[in-house]
This record gives sequence, C-alpha cells and structure tokens, in this order.
Amino acid sequence: MKKHVKRISLIILCIILLLVGSFCIYYFSRFRTISSIQEVTPYGDGYNLYQMDIKYDYDLDQIIDYGITDNQSMIDAIIKEALPLLPVKIKAPDFGCTAFTMTDNQNQVHMGRNYDFKLDTSAMLVYCAPQNGYKSVAFAALDNISANTPDESMKKKLATLTSPFICLDGMNEKGVSIAVLTLDSEPVFQNTGKPTIATTLAIRLVLDRAASTQEAVNLLKEYDMFASSGRDYHFYITDASGDGRVIEYDCDSETRELVDTRSEAVTNFFVLYKDKVAPNQKNGIYGHGRERYDAVLKTFETETEHTNSTVWNALKASSQDPSPTDITSNTQWSINYNNTDLTAEIALRRNWDDKTIYNLSQNKIEPPN
Repeated sequence: MKKHVKRISLIILCIILLLVGSFCIYYFSRFRTISSIQEVTPYGDGYNLYQMDIKYDYDLDQIIDYGITDNQSMIDAIIKEALPLLPVKIKAPDFGCTAFTMTDNQNQVHMGRNYDFKLDTSAMLVYCAPQNGYKSVAFAALDNISANTPDESMKKKLATLTSPFICLDGMNEKGVSIAVLTLDSEPVFQNTGKPTIATTLAIRLVLDRAASTQEAVNLLKEYDMFASSGRDYHFYITDASGDGRVIEYDCDSETRELVDTRSEAVTNFFVLYKDKVAPNQKNGIYGHGRERYDAVLKTFETETEHTNSTVWNALKASSQDPSPTDITSNTQWSINYNNTDLTAEIALRRNWDDKTIYNLSQNKIEPPN
C-alpha cells in the first residue's frame, strides 16, 4: 500500500514538474522580453517613456485567424498570443491626433505625429524583429493596459507583453511609417467575407510586412476592417519616397469601402470630404480638427526652407493642451519619424526642449547632444 501511494505521489510530482518546466520553457523568451524593459525619461509625475525589445516569436496570422467579431474577441486573441494562461486586462482606447509628411532640404522624408488623449499616459517604445518580417519601432500607450509604471510589479510587466499589438504609430526598417487617428463617424465593421482585422492589428500588419505605402494599401485591402473601442478611425501612412496617404473607410458608402487619398497632413476628419469640414467645430460624421490640419500646412507655407525644425514647428502648431471635456485633447507624445535615416525624435507632453532620439538601425537610444 505504501509503495502504491509513493508511486502515485511520484507520478503526480513528475506531472507537476513537467507542467512547470513546460511553462518555464514556453515563457522563457517572454521573461527575456520583460527583462529588457528600461525607463528612458526621468519625469517624477509617473508618466514616462520606456523601451522594450520583443524577444518572443508571435504569430500575427494566428491572432487574426482567431476570429475577431467585437472588442472582447480582439482582446482575447491578443492575450491568447501574448499571454496564454495568464489573466490580463486591456482597456480599449479613444484617441485623437495629428500626422503629416514633409521632405526637408536634405531630401529626407519625415512623418510628424502628435498622439492626443485626455488622460496622461506613459509610452512604451516597442522594438520588434519578427523572423519573417521587417524590424520596426512603435509606440504603445501604457495607460490602456493599466501599466503606466511597468517596473512596479510583475503583473504590469507581464501586461506589457501585449505591446506589439496595441501600438498606435510606428516606423519599420523600410522607411514605412503609420499612425492611427480617431474619427466621429460610426465605427466601420466590414463584412465581405475576408479575414477581419482590428485597428491596432492593422498597424502591426503594415509595420511587419509593408515596404512601401502602396504595399500597405494592398495589404489592408485584403482584410475586412473592425474599428475597435466603439470609435471609427483612419490611418496615415508614408514611406521613404514621401508617398503620404490617408486610408479611410468611406462614411458615405454603404459598404464602407477603403479609399486611399494622397495628403500632406491629416487630423480627425475625413480627408476624403475635407471640403465639408470647417475649423474649430464638429462637422457631423465628417469629423473635426480642421484647424490643426490648417496649422500644419500654414507652417509648411510660412517656412520656405524645410528643415528638421520645420517638423517640430508643425508639431507644436498642431499640439493640444489638456481639456477636461475633450477626450481628444492633451498631446501625450510628439514624434518626428525620419523615414530616410530611420531615426525617431520623441517629446512627451509638449516638453519640446527634452527630446529622446532613437536609432532603429542600431536599436538604441542615442545620447543627448
């Protein structure tokens, strides 16, 4: 009897050890990922810039194949890929923004980007180097996963493993940049029989697989779009040739067909219908933010010689101060992506004189001048 009990106990112990061992092996690259987290800025208000290297292999197609039908299924698909077996809460965001393309006097192509959101947030600089995709840098708002101070606890560190799939803008090694911006129309949910992709997953798709703006457009046309978080969105994409386009799902089309429109800038209105949009007011389903769009173009017109400083002047002109009543106010981060030399200059919350410079080719923060 004792031998029988010992044998059963030994079997149970072996099973436990096997499960623990399998868990550790499966999560080894994920633990390496969270161990790469570093704080970049020293602000004392609890909202900083962090960076991390994604060292685990993810399968974007598997996330999409999960079957996205609503916000919860999108979150479930992301967690299943990034954090299987572990409970993590993701909050779907609302956000406004500004983005634009400019070629400077050195023939270098820039994408300027303001990310605007009423609530303060830390940002995560996410470096990805997928086995069958392009290297990229992208930015995630950590408030959306309740991890503004990711080094505070293991729970928050684990939550950051979802970062590749919740990024709001980024640039890849081919010089393709993309940003998402909110709209005031009904959220698009196409249903033509194609695989369904959600808003932030589309950003990951473009960063991983598009070598030009045209390739990005072609990729997005292969999917039905689901606008997450109860908001509608459009995308701004530019590449190293300066091909800047707004990708929109036509609000006046019954099928919400994808339309790409060349444009120097974009804010929170349909560029497709910019003649129906006036500044400093809401314009129904067509959107708002025309005054920020105009401010960017005015900067370009005023400064006859375009330099790196012109990008920052346009970002300043289109930035927004906090407003307790406007969810798309309060510029959280401003980024000057250089699609030519593959660098990104970052300023948090309008701290214009305190910029972080990141080099994608070397995957490192450059020391201040």
